Order: sequence, then C-alpha cells, then structure tokens
Amino acid sequence: MLIIALVLALIGLVALVFAVVTSNELVAWVCIGASVLGVVLLIIDALRERQRHDAGVDQKVDATGDEDAAVDYPEEAPAETEQSAAASTAESAVSAEGRGEDSVK
Repeated sequence: MLIIALVLALIGLVALVFAVVTSNELVAWVCIGASVLGVVLLIIDALRERQRHDAGVDQKVDATGDEDAAVDYPEEAPAETEQSAAASTAESAVSAEGRGEDSVK
C-alpha cells in the first residue's frame, strides 16, 4: 500500500507540473485527487501498522504475564574476575621483589 501511495504522489507531482505548464484545470484536479488518495492510503497504512504493533505487544504481555517484566540478563562470574585479578597482583609483587634482590647483589 505504501508503494501505491508513492506512485500516486509521483503522478500528482507530474500532473501538477503539467497543469502549471499548460494551464489545464482538469489536470490540476487530477493532481489534487491523486494527492488526496495518496494521503488517505498513507493514513490507512499507518493505522494498520499501529494495530499490528499493538497486537504484537498484547501477545508478548500474554506470554510473559506482565507488561513491565524485567529482563533477566545472565550475571558475569565475579569469582573468576576476582581470582584472575588477585593472581596477577601476586605475580607482579613476586616479580618486583625478585628484581629488587638482583639489583642489590
């Protein structure tokens, strides 16, 4: 339906240019008619899309049981992160101690 509205808009534009160039009143009315019909089709298409979107939201609400249900994201494993951070800190402390003894001797 959107393509039909776009074609009608193109026909209306061409008719408008032709009506201005030729000063033909009939072609001007064709331009107005095509434009009005295109706008009506766009409004109908927008209403259908809104109804389709609302129906999709209603189906999701029915499936979850709650419209504002929180999304449950998986948690990261904090134990692995803490263990790797502690291990890298211990390694850097050992290597720093080792370098200090080498430079003293």
